[in-house]
This record gives sequence, C-alpha cells and structure tokens, in this order.
Amino acid sequence: MSEGTYDLVVIGGGPGGYVCAIKAAQLGLKTACIEKRGALGGTCLNVGCIPSKALLQSSEHYHFIKADSGTHGIEVGAAKANLGQMMTRKEGVVKSLTDGIAGLFKKNKVTRLDGSARITSPTSVEVSNGKETQTIQCKHIVIASGSDPIELPFMKFDEKQIVSSTGALSLSKVPKRLLVVGAGVIGVELASVYARLGAEVELIEMTHQVCPGMDDTICKTLQQSLQKQGLSFHLGCKVTACELKKGLVRLSLETPKGIDKLEGDVVLVAIGRRPHTEGLGLESVGIELNARKQIPVDGGFRTKVPSIFAIGDVIDGPMLAHKASEEGVAVMDAIAGQLGHVNYMAIPSVVYTWPEVAAVGLSEKDAKAAGFDIKVGQCFFKGNARARCAGDDSGIVKVIGDKASDRVLGVHIVGPHASELIGEAMLAIQKRAKVEDLAAAPAAHPTLSEAIKEAALACQGKAIHM
Repeated sequence: MSEGTYDLVVIGGGPGGYVCAIKAAQLGLKTACIEKRGALGGTCLNVGCIPSKALLQSSEHYHFIKADSGTHGIEVGAAKANLGQMMTRKEGVVKSLTDGIAGLFKKNKVTRLDGSARITSPTSVEVSNGKETQTIQCKHIVIASGSDPIELPFMKFDEKQIVSSTGALSLSKVPKRLLVVGAGVIGVELASVYARLGAEVELIEMTHQVCPGMDDTICKTLQQSLQKQGLSFHLGCKVTACELKKGLVRLSLETPKGIDKLEGDVVLVAIGRRPHTEGLGLESVGIELNARKQIPVDGGFRTKVPSIFAIGDVIDGPMLAHKASEEGVAVMDAIAGQLGHVNYMAIPSVVYTWPEVAAVGLSEKDAKAAGFDIKVGQCFFKGNARARCAGDDSGIVKVIGDKASDRVLGVHIVGPHASELIGEAMLAIQKRAKVEDLAAAPAAHPTLSEAIKEAALACQGKAIHM
C-alpha cells in the first residue's frame, strides 16, 4: 500500500468515528480518520455533552452553596459566580479529553487527517484543509459525520443574542433573561445552568410536556422540580416570529389562548439537530437521503454502495454519543465478517438536570402501544434513606414489566444520580432479565440503588417499604 491508501477511511472523529477508527486499527486494518474541526471528539467532546456537563457541575456547586448549604450546617458568605472561570475550567476539561483521543490514535496507529472530506468514488475520498487537497484511496468508507443544530428560518444564529447550543456554551455573561425555544434534553440542561447562575429562564415547547418522548410520569415530575428551581414553561406553544429591538430579542408565540409575546436578552434555540450530510459527495456515488435527511443503511450499517457504511447521527435512531460508539464497534464487526449488532432497546437516555432523568427500554405508553399487557411498580426517593441523608429526595423509579413473561420492558428514573443508577437497569434489558431478577438482587444499605429493587418489588405487588 502507498501512504495514501488505506483499508478504512472514517469520516468524522466524534464518538462514533473515533471509536470505529480505533477498533479498525485493533483489528489490523490500516486506518485513517478525517476530522474537520481541528480537535477530535466531535460535537460531544467539543460543543456538546462534555462542556455542558462541566458547566452543569460548576453551576450545581454554586447553587448548593447559595441555596442548600445552610441546611447542612455549612455557613458561607455571599457566594459569587465567576462565569469566566467556569468557562476556563470547561475548556480545560474538553482539552484534556480531546488530547486523550489524539493519544489513543497514536497508540493504535490511526492516521489523523485534518480537513473536510468529500467522497469521490466508492473507494476514494478527497480531503481539503483550505490550503491543499489530496485524494486517498481505500477499501471501505465509514461515514460518521455527526449532526448540526437546527436553525429556524426566521431566527438565524448570530451566537450572541440568538444562539445554538454551541453559542450557549460560551456566553460571556449570564443573561438577565434567557428564553429557550425547545424544552427537550438540550434545552432543559442549558436552561438549568443559567437559571442556577441567576438568569430568569423561560422555556417554550410545542408539545405538552418537557423532554418529549420520555415517560409521562417522569416528565411531569421533572417539570415540577424545575419549576421549583425557578424555571417557567410555556407548553403547547409555537414561536412564530422574532425581532431584535433596543438590544432585546422579542418572540411572538401561538399559545392555546392566543398570541403572546416574550422578551429576553438571549434566545437559545434548542429544537433538535439534523444529520450533517451536506458536502460529503454522496450524490457522486448514488447515495440518496431519506425523508428525514438520514443515510439509509441495512442491519450491518451498509449503504446501497457495498464499500460505504454509515453510523451515528447520520442514520436513523436517537442522536446519542454512546449509541454512535456502539455502532462504531458494531460496524467494524460487520466489515470484519462478524455479526455487527446493537441492542437499541438497551441504549439508555439521560437528562443531566437536577434531579437527573435516565431511562432505558420502553415507556409505559410505548409498551402498551406495542401490545404488551404490562405491570408497573414505582418507588419514591422520599422513602429512600440515602436520598434523605443527602437532602435530595425528590423523584421516582418506575419499573415496567410484561405480565405474561415477567420480562423487564423498561426502567425510568427521575432523581439523584439517575445517570449512574440506570446501568443496572440497562443490564437487565440487555440480558432480557425478569422483574423477579431485579427484585431479588441484593442492594447495599443505604444506597440509592435500593429504589430500583423496591420498584421491582412493587411491580410484583410485593413492596416492603411502601
């Protein structure tokens, strides 16, 4: 092979692409990964999951000191939020992790190519970095180019007053009043950050619940908790117009009661993301997008072109970093002639507000729609000793089972450290465990995980502490 010829070229260095590239190299394939951002890790590490969690953590510490430390007997003087230092810390976290991936590439001998990628044939990719262009040859191509924030046609991002999630992660000051269009995962997380830091926050959502698509009970509980923290919600409302006037952003809303107007210093538009497929040269190889602008693939992530595969946000399914990473491994198994499989039922979803939300498997509504005769068990964290000791006892664990087989169909949590608790439930779904298995699993006392056991017992009609 010449220097410009590879067994595999991966387009995109995000959670799907970099994992795929490393897995390929571990399988003995000469691998190159093309990344246009200048830093590996994709949206997740650079302008998504990681920076948002860093800011959530910092703002959570501030909120505790200001609002809750006194109840624990900790007396603190007037606390002050230094947004600049929070941003500096965030950037340090991001850099340490992106540098870590670069180190993994060196360790596994993955060639990193900086620039934009364009497919020119089923076995060639053009790479351009603005100064020079080269064409590299390969046997296989994996498209893992990720996604971009959706922009409303009448609200173009200027990343100053009308911001995407990217801009919201780098504001120079805390807005006096922040309007958030979209009360999904991204919207409520970033709304929480700035509400804790002192902003007056209002969220506008077209549907009639926060975090649409998640379990109804969990969403209602989350909304109640966020409202207690000062966040306001306009549900069932649609933004129809936007104007900048006298340094403020003014939104017009269609509400169930008629037209309303809201005014803020900054508007965050968090209505979702779209697959990043433009400029990839898909048309040159005959790959057509579906109605949702996604790349169609078969069960082995192969497109209509046998040598080209796609994973992550550019294909069907939830736009989750860990889902993309699982696909990054699975697609390499498929290319290697093995069974490349992802159990999508076992892919958890998490909302990193406080309380946190985590879910895996089917919601109650989806389980019924799928034809299951279900049974449901619940456990409130108010009855959990560890939660009471921590002073974080709002929330609930909900276990959904199939009456006929006793199989665990779904577990939904809103409460403290839900993101860490969901692992046990994920394993139950992955291994097709029964509700009885969750109910019989010993849990250390006092721990938050006891709530999962108690909810499973309740699902069997055998609750002890309720």
